[in-house]
Amino acid sequence: MKSEVSIQHEPNASTMHRRQVLYGLGASIGAIALNALVNIEAYSGDHNAVDDAGVLAPRNGHVAAKAKNCIFLMMEGGPSHIDTFDPKPHLQKVHLQEFTREGKQKSAMESGKRYYVQSPFKFKKMGQSGADMAENWENLARVADDLCFFRGCQVDSVNHPTAMYQMNCGNRFGGDPAIGAWVTYGLGSENQDLPGFIVLPEVSYPQGGAANWSNGYLPAAFQGTPLRPKGSPILDLAPPNGVSREQQRANLDLLGALNREHHKQFPWHDDLEVRIQNYELAFRMQAQVPGLLDVSREDQNTQAMYGLGEPLTDSFGKKCLLARKMIESGVRFVQLYHGTWDSHDYIERAHGNLVRAVDKPIAALIRDLKQRGLLESTLVVWCGEFGRTPDNGVRGGTAYGRDHNPNAMTIWLAGGGCNAGHTIGATDELGMTAVEDVHPIRDFHVTLLRLLGLDDNKLTYYHAGRFKQLSQFGGKVIDKLIA
Repeated sequence: MKSEVSIQHEPNASTMHRRQVLYGLGASIGAIALNALVNIEAYSGDHNAVDDAGVLAPRNGHVAAKAKNCIFLMMEGGPSHIDTFDPKPHLQKVHLQEFTREGKQKSAMESGKRYYVQSPFKFKKMGQSGADMAENWENLARVADDLCFFRGCQVDSVNHPTAMYQMNCGNRFGGDPAIGAWVTYGLGSENQDLPGFIVLPEVSYPQGGAANWSNGYLPAAFQGTPLRPKGSPILDLAPPNGVSREQQRANLDLLGALNREHHKQFPWHDDLEVRIQNYELAFRMQAQVPGLLDVSREDQNTQAMYGLGEPLTDSFGKKCLLARKMIESGVRFVQLYHGTWDSHDYIERAHGNLVRAVDKPIAALIRDLKQRGLLESTLVVWCGEFGRTPDNGVRGGTAYGRDHNPNAMTIWLAGGGCNAGHTIGATDELGMTAVEDVHPIRDFHVTLLRLLGLDDNKLTYYHAGRFKQLSQFGGKVIDKLIA
């Protein structure tokens, strides 16, 4: 019996496109070659083959790993390593002395004088590991032994958008897949009713915009799904008034049938199949998301632990709590943004307020994951797009802030098999450049993938004539970051 929806289209030689002719070669040797190319273009290697469950079906990694999920805490603007986790006592000796490069006086072309600036914050050794932390990290200090600090990373740009792209996507110029897209491409997702890669941005998107969580040249199913920080997290999450779920289901079935008939005519258009899957995912999300995003269902002690209801911590506290709930629900990769770390002026006031806004929520996230038995399988990453310089301009005899520094920064990891309780790498006595265990950002990316069980050299996608990967052209695993 024929379906009620039946669209017949029998192209003839005069109306068929070139690609339709190729797809119509049937069992010929041309079809075999074409199918091989299409399979290469779609998914590289048996590891990433798509089964009937869809592109986000959970898949095994390349190597054994403890981490199954990732929460990426992105401090947009470039936190100062010198004022957070990398103390520089020598700056106290040269405070307000004029800064010169390599002992040479500045050229007349350089505008204004620059001076060394000591940190306004005192540092303490925290935990049994003796981790260096500014004393205003009051809550994070209590989980210091769960953290692995890395001081050897360097990036290639001092501009916010290009540095953000490199940290998130491995490429300074945008257009490539984000690390969250690569992870879900390699591992799929454990919950087919939710996106595999979710982003919790600020009201204003970070510099570089949505390209920071793009799928790039990967299939569209792997792009990050941003949730709105105000109002409804996802627009049109509930069915329109007067439309039941049964009616909505029938409408989707009709739309899916029409789209699939259309797709038969243009099978090379991957976006159409992804669009069909997205409609289905959106329908399933209507049942899952409202409960997932309702933090009021958490007990009062949990809400208080994350700082909910407190003016300074409420916003980021909700993001951290949502991240835990999402990981618990099977979302593979969650990225949280916290902005305005670009402290060129008033470093004490600016960084002081920023630390107070994230300190309690981040510490709560780590403690909450740990007490639920999730920290071992969840990799938590904290970083910005670059570090800060030990010098800056001075106004009225007062040191104000710091400039961008691609040669030195601090990144820390927690959970997921990282080398907790250790500090890897070091910067020079002024904090200007990394001098021990120095690695480019591609090595850090390769290490994150390895912690999640993925091999950067095997996690590839054939595009524009070559197999591409997150590291661009390969990188080296930083073994000291792995327990």
